[in-house]
Amino acid sequence: MTAVQIVSLIIFVAVFALIVSEKVHRALAALVGAVIIMVVNIVPFENSLEHIDFNTLGVLVGMMLFVSVVRRSGLFEFVAVKAARMVKGDPWLIMVALVAITACLSALLDNVTTVLLVGPMTLMICRELELDPVPFFITQIIASNIGGTATLIGDPPNIMIGTAAELSFLDFILVDAPVVVIILIATLICFRFIYGRKMKVSAEAREAIMALDENTCILSKSLFVKSIVMIVLVAIAFTLHGLLHLESSVIALSAAAVMMLIGRQDVEETVLGVEWTTIGFFAGLFIVVGGLVETGVIDLFAGFLVGITQGQETMAIPVILTASAGISAILDNIPFVATMIPVLQSMELSGIDVMPLWWALSLGACLGGNGTLIGASANVVLSGISNREGYPLTFIHFLKIGVPMMLLSIVISGIYLMLRFG
Repeated sequence: MTAVQIVSLIIFVAVFALIVSEKVHRALAALVGAVIIMVVNIVPFENSLEHIDFNTLGVLVGMMLFVSVVRRSGLFEFVAVKAARMVKGDPWLIMVALVAITACLSALLDNVTTVLLVGPMTLMICRELELDPVPFFITQIIASNIGGTATLIGDPPNIMIGTAAELSFLDFILVDAPVVVIILIATLICFRFIYGRKMKVSAEAREAIMALDENTCILSKSLFVKSIVMIVLVAIAFTLHGLLHLESSVIALSAAAVMMLIGRQDVEETVLGVEWTTIGFFAGLFIVVGGLVETGVIDLFAGFLVGITQGQETMAIPVILTASAGISAILDNIPFVATMIPVLQSMELSGIDVMPLWWALSLGACLGGNGTLIGASANVVLSGISNREGYPLTFIHFLKIGVPMMLLSIVISGIYLMLRFG
């Protein structure tokens, strides 16, 4: 390796180390790394913007703005209470309903937004039923990562992969969604044996749930109706964006603009609902990874990977799937995917059919987030809510459930990919 390659790799590893240590905010770590990359002229400032994936950033900003308006309608609280009453306060069926809601919302929205909305609802229902909410939180963390795997916009890695591989919303529905449904069903069966038989509630607690009126959750009937209509239209637009020849970011930002216009909410307050630190993290990280691309480190790694798999697609699928899951369980899957995208692009130039590998990367990176509490941002957010409210959700506690569920999902994914592309 040349001196400039070593320097770019050291900067990348240092940023990774800071992210994992959590001693420095990950956005600050990424932005400092990006600044150093530009200062030492590995990637000159005028070239740095070329490495930022503005389509990914556009989708994230657009959906965050969209949800910031929708959440003020009370729609999500309405759905949770309605689901609890429909199953007559049965704790196992409530868990199933909340898992299903979490998975579906994660497929249409981002994982962090979903758990921020579903978490407080779960806490309210569990307190009414006098149940420990920790098992519910664990199942929702796992469901959010599984559900987010199904669509282009469900998890940031999929947005990045979709942009890089020119895959549409419909492509993800056709390839990832079928195996996600199978994984979710298998996971629910496991949850039944782990939790289902242990949850008991009193008749009085059930009556308290049945006494709740979901209609009181609606904060604005007009905004409630508009939100439902817009969510349906956005889902349709994302599904057809390939046929419409529109980038997913254009749809997301358009939806946000329309929602802010018809929602008549305070614009400045809505803008504050965007997680700008996450956006900054992405932008900085893209530049840091760009340094690896510019210096040829990515090409070296691609050559190493081609050597391991001997350039054979059937060998590369399980290697990338398992490596993606294992690394994403320990590290944030966003920087890993950002690193792997140019690797697969480089492998494609060497003559390998990388289309199955994009799906292996998607499934591995998204599902691997269930391995540990730091495997995905949604995990950290929901465990933080649990701990803050006095219900400790420890790393080891989650590990005992998360690792088996992750391994199950990866085995199912591996079989599915080999049958479909092998």
